[in-house]
Amino acid sequence: MTATNRGRSRPSWFTRFWAVVRYEMLWNIRKKKFLGVVIIAFIFATLAWALPLVLSATTDQAINPNPEYAVTFTIPAFGMFLFALITAMNSFSSEFESGTIVPLLTKPVSRTMVFLGKLFAVFIIILVTYSILFTYTIVGGIFVYGPQNNLQLVPLGLLGNIISTFIWVAIILAAGALSKSTIVSVLIDLGFFIGLLLAVPIVSVFAGPSPVLNYVPSSGASGTMLTAQGAITIGAGTDNIGVNLMNYVLYPSANVDFNRTSIQIQGGQPNITQTFAYSEPLSLITSRSVATATVYIVVLLIIAWLAFKRAQVLE
Repeated sequence: MTATNRGRSRPSWFTRFWAVVRYEMLWNIRKKKFLGVVIIAFIFATLAWALPLVLSATTDQAINPNPEYAVTFTIPAFGMFLFALITAMNSFSSEFESGTIVPLLTKPVSRTMVFLGKLFAVFIIILVTYSILFTYTIVGGIFVYGPQNNLQLVPLGLLGNIISTFIWVAIILAAGALSKSTIVSVLIDLGFFIGLLLAVPIVSVFAGPSPVLNYVPSSGASGTMLTAQGAITIGAGTDNIGVNLMNYVLYPSANVDFNRTSIQIQGGQPNITQTFAYSEPLSLITSRSVATATVYIVVLLIIAWLAFKRAQVLE
């Protein structure tokens, strides 16, 4: 459907929306920083399955089959933060800094459409990049470790990684829309990430695996799940949604035990002991992390949208 204005047809809502999406996607893909992060990600993914081949060749020891390699793959927290930072940090702040927001808003698009278009573009870029990365890892896993089991669960892992990444996307977009400064936004986001990265393990050591840690964007409390295949380490925070979704499908009735670590000095030597703290069903851990991530994403995106709508544009 189109409307007529002064004898000229106005593009449909979808046409205008897709123009914003395409503009944002092309801008992101052309950035050298984005290409650099993608290349680094694929280098590390290659090393993960290439190093065992090198070690096997140098030690003459056969590589043990690992049919669960693909369903244990997840993008590390720092990788998710980097992808979010590279794709989202310039979405709003650089538009204000460079003045490109002025000609953009003179087009037949509302600020809400611009916001949604930029957000959808970030989603598409991350979805495509992660999909290629997961596929590449599966191929490498089959090549090195043999046939893989439960490949039908990989899309769940992909979805979980995207949800985890979008917490940082929402944080970055909110900081950029509020500050209208790329440098300020990056410093805030980097400081927040590093602070959590350092604080969560320290709190875990001195205060134990507190459930409070599971409500901040991090790996959360770390526990152990016993299965027929052996013990599996489970991170209960928002960084591990992908692998926890897959584990939940595989072990729907499993429980995760959390232990408190104590360090004592005896005879001049550190003595590390672990005592049982509490236990939680894997179903609760998975649903809580998804719900927590959803709340973060929705609230922060609303803040970013309101800040972008009300921002003053100086020509």
